[in-house]
Amino acid sequence: MTQTVHIIDVESGNLQSLANAIKKIGGYDIKYIHNLKEFNECDKEISKLLFPGVGNYGHFVKELHERKLSKPLREYAESGRSLMGICVGLQSLLSSSEESEGIDGLNFLELNLRKFDKKDAVFVEKNQLKSIPHIGWNSITKLTGKNGEELSAKESLYGMNLVNKYYFVHSYAAILKNEEDFNTIKKASQEGWEFAYARYGSEVFLASVAYKNFFATQFHPEKSGIAGLKILKSFLEGSKYSQVNESDVQTHQDDVETTLSGLSRRIIACLDVRTNDQGDLVVTKGDQYNVRESGSDGKEEVRNLGKPVELATRYYLQGADEVTFLNITSFRNSPIKDLPMLQVLSKAAENIFVPLTVGGGIKDLVDPVTGEEYPAVKVAHLYFRSGADKVSIGSDAVTIAENYYANNKIKTGKTSIESISSTFGVQAVVISVDPKRKYLSSPQETSMQTIEIKDPSNYGPNGEKYCYYQVTSQGGRKTHELGALELCLACQDLGAGEILLNSIDNDGSNKGYNLELLSQIKEQVSIPVIASSGAGKPEHFQQVFELDCGIDAALGAGLFHRGDYEVNDVKKYLQSTAKMDVRLDDTVEL
Repeated sequence: MTQTVHIIDVESGNLQSLANAIKKIGGYDIKYIHNLKEFNECDKEISKLLFPGVGNYGHFVKELHERKLSKPLREYAESGRSLMGICVGLQSLLSSSEESEGIDGLNFLELNLRKFDKKDAVFVEKNQLKSIPHIGWNSITKLTGKNGEELSAKESLYGMNLVNKYYFVHSYAAILKNEEDFNTIKKASQEGWEFAYARYGSEVFLASVAYKNFFATQFHPEKSGIAGLKILKSFLEGSKYSQVNESDVQTHQDDVETTLSGLSRRIIACLDVRTNDQGDLVVTKGDQYNVRESGSDGKEEVRNLGKPVELATRYYLQGADEVTFLNITSFRNSPIKDLPMLQVLSKAAENIFVPLTVGGGIKDLVDPVTGEEYPAVKVAHLYFRSGADKVSIGSDAVTIAENYYANNKIKTGKTSIESISSTFGVQAVVISVDPKRKYLSSPQETSMQTIEIKDPSNYGPNGEKYCYYQVTSQGGRKTHELGALELCLACQDLGAGEILLNSIDNDGSNKGYNLELLSQIKEQVSIPVIASSGAGKPEHFQQVFELDCGIDAALGAGLFHRGDYEVNDVKKYLQSTAKMDVRLDDTVEL
């Protein structure tokens, strides 16, 4: 008999993926609760309640209070019925957060949320800043059961164990800093609370909490592949304690590196999507290229490397840690009428349970037909409701940065970066940067920060020994008097949570990433940086991850599209040859 799972929805992010995960598990219908009236109407029938939250703590908790859901949530939890919180759903159950001073949480546990320290001691020793937000695949370092007793690698709590990797994305956490925090944990353990711990750098924080039929995770199980689906399945079935498969324990390798952060190396698959002559969406080359080729009938047509959903699903099954769609031609006229790309996201999210990023036309727009204004935050919301976890902003970010500097770095609060991050959280905003090397005879020729070229073979055409990376927009067709570093620093200050750093000089070359550019940016920003452009073989991923600056993730496109390598080929190379920590998820069955 089909059961109903109720989900609290305060419209603060992507819940489609959670719904898809439950459908994938099977045997459950889904019903959303948006306010007190709806809660009261179905209160007596609720037996499984999911409480997910995405984005800004203050925005989320305010929505709970305004919708009058705080009191019934507490009463529901105290009734002993099953409740599961996810991400900000866990955070809101604590006392307060540094992110939003003066806004009280539901106080299930008297713990405060703190921001991760970018000047973490273990990073300072390496002359690095710790990336914030904490984005990526991390391990549970310690699990406690009844009375605070530590569980072994062979034991699990709601399917959660010390073997698998789980997807985290947050800037604030219940970081255990002082004696008061540990005393709170000790007292709660004596009262029957169970905890999972993770570390980010040297900081230890709560990855999950459990008490009777109540369970909450800081990570996103619906975005943690098969490992995460197993957690959701265990919760829905009420299977609190179980044993980890012996084969899973044995395949866990202890001879790989331990990264400074604790995170695994992220490999991201990227798909450039555009409309072909028949009106179908296809994966092709980037917008700055000639994307046309001769077809079987001799006519010129858009190069078709595959269908977006099929390719994205293939890469997920090959082990991709994230999938990025760059919508390179759509949304140039109307954000609402570009339904095919929203459909791509919706279909992809049905079977892909890792994070999805989408880029293309995310800015303040006016519908050319109706004249109605659509702010960027509303356009982003369309994407999130269709299954995206992050939006990538490209050309609009350049305009925003130019205005930011022209206005003496004063924030308006009205840009697409600011409005989206303040509503959905900084982790939801990725800045896509498309720079090209500009040679200079002297640093005095520009106000941008320059790089001195060390290798004479890389000097400019006229022997120039300096360069900076000049930003472009509109798919590389327009150049700006703005450096890539200056763009990234502006966007970081405005609220971006991640940088997708391309390189026009290296794109399509298959000769490796632009290590010079990546080092310049990563050494001076504190948000995660994704290396893009130029990967042609697994060795290139190893090279970029071995940079002293600490690149957070690496993206591949052509080498996967052509079938030269599968995603897991890269991961297995990194693990076996370079001894790097990567996520090798069981994607076979639940």
